[in-house]
Order: sequence, then structure tokens, then C-alpha cells
Amino acid sequence: MHNRGQVAQENVDKVNAIIEEYGYKRNILASNLALNKKFHFAVFLPQYENLEYWKSQIAGIEKAAIEFSKFGVVLDYFFYDFNIVSFKESVLKVLEFECDGLLFAPIFYEESVRFLKEYEKKNIPVVMIDSNISNNDEHAYVGQDAFQSGYLAGRLISFAVKNERQILIFKITREIESTSVYLQRIDGFYSFFKDHEELQNFKFSEVTIKDSGIDQLNLEMFSGINSVFVPNSRAYIVARFLEQNNIKGVRIIGYDLLIENIEYLNKGVIDFLINQRPEEQGYMGINHLYKKLVLQEAVDNTHYIPLEIILKENYFPARKS
Repeated sequence: MHNRGQVAQENVDKVNAIIEEYGYKRNILASNLALNKKFHFAVFLPQYENLEYWKSQIAGIEKAAIEFSKFGVVLDYFFYDFNIVSFKESVLKVLEFECDGLLFAPIFYEESVRFLKEYEKKNIPVVMIDSNISNNDEHAYVGQDAFQSGYLAGRLISFAVKNERQILIFKITREIESTSVYLQRIDGFYSFFKDHEELQNFKFSEVTIKDSGIDQLNLEMFSGINSVFVPNSRAYIVARFLEQNNIKGVRIIGYDLLIENIEYLNKGVIDFLINQRPEEQGYMGINHLYKKLVLQEAVDNTHYIPLEIILKENYFPARKS
């Protein structure tokens, strides 16, 4: 069965016939446990302190780590700050680290493409979460279809609207915003209106500010605006400004169940949040590597997390013990 040789062909044929008749399959988990085999997965993510979204990703990853630890799965973490210098420093450490699989969040697009090209030389399975920057099935991806989520946001903006509407795409970015997921959402948003030519009553404008410049918001930005699309988790910044200035009747759509976003959702200032379910992303990313490497199962390389629309009427926060 192990093809170690020194066995008469007659006996080989007999054993193979029995295997075929009874459909025998080797118990991979039992074999791994008997050999005390370890599977090291590298986790390469942004620093998560004070960032709810990435804390949730880590929570899902840790849940999977505990569940699969009894089967020899060991996680090794590599974190980078939200700047390219820190990312490049961590890249060198990840490239040097010997492991069986990699879970990776590609925040910086161009640098991530270069990293993955170099990492391919190691011939190690890679699972990306949050953002998919691969144009083929070379690497696995767990997360939302960013383009489709932007398309959905466009549909939500258009609901029950017949008169002329001014839509503001409000881009609140970090000092460096180069994630493909961010751009795909905006592309998907515009594509919805391109695909629905009957919606001629919508006019668009854009504003971009840095995180460090959120005090630059002013009333002129929102003059005549009926709806605001924020293509990331910072919708609460717009909602807070509108509330402070007593501006009502503006439909706001954003992403992620951050505490601040939920606060303004419950107040009715934010109308819709598209939940990316980050904890599920983290868990499914490790689960993919577990199935592929430990169980040696065939797994699909793309696992899209369903698009979940959250309104104040259907959001029920978990009770804190």
C-alpha cells in the first residue's frame, strides 16, 4: 500500500483488488496523529489593536486554531502596520519562514502582487482574505465579491427614488489607500447605474479626504446631497458630521458592523450597512488550509461570503455577559 517495494506482484494485486472492492481509504487524520505531525500555517495580517474589523478576523482565526489544534495545526503570526515600510519588513520575515500554508490579507495592492509572485517560488498554498488580488485560481480567496457589494450598494441607493437625486461618494482613506477591494466597490457602484439606463435622475460627485483630515468636513460638501456612499467602514464619520449639523434626510450606505456605525444605524442616521462577516472570513481561511493540507481534500479556491444587508430593524447585538 505504501509502495515500498519488496512485495510479490501477486500479493500487490490481491491487496489492490480488496481495496477496490471495499472502497478502503487511508484514515489521514489517524496517520497524522500517529506520526505526531504538525502543520504550520503562517498568518500575515495588519495590526489589529483598536481596529474592530481586524479583531473580528483574528477571533475567527483563533476559533479555527483551537478547533484544529488537536489535529496538529499550529499558527504563526506576522503583523504589519498600515504603512508600506512596515509591510515590506514583514514580507522579508514571511519569505524566510518555513511553513505549510499561508493566510494573507493583501492591503497594499502593488506590494502584495510582488510579494505573492516571490512567494510562489515556495510552492505553498496561499489563502487571501478581505481582498482578492489574483486574476486566476492560483491562490484561494475567502471574502466578499467586492464589485458585487458595490453593485448592491447602488441598488440600495436607488430604492424608492423617482425625483432627481445627488449622490456623493465619500472616500475617507488612510494615509495610503491602495486596496483593490476599495476600488472594486466603487466600480461596482457605478456599474449598477450604467446597467440601469432608466435611472437618469441620479447625478454623482466624489470627495476624498485622509483619515488625518476628517476635521476638514464642511457643510459645502453636502450642499444639495441626497445620498452618500462610503465604500469602507468609515460611514460613521459622515453620519456624525450630519448629526452634529442637524442635516436630515440624507441616505447613507457603508460597510461593517463597527460600534460607531451601529450607533448611527440605530439612530437612523445610517440607513444600510453591508456586513463583510470578518470573523467568518478568518475562520474559513484557516479551514481551507486545514482541509487542503491536513485532510488532503479537494477544495474550491474561491469562497464568497454572502452579502448581508443590515438595517436597524434586523440588527440584534449579542448580549455581553
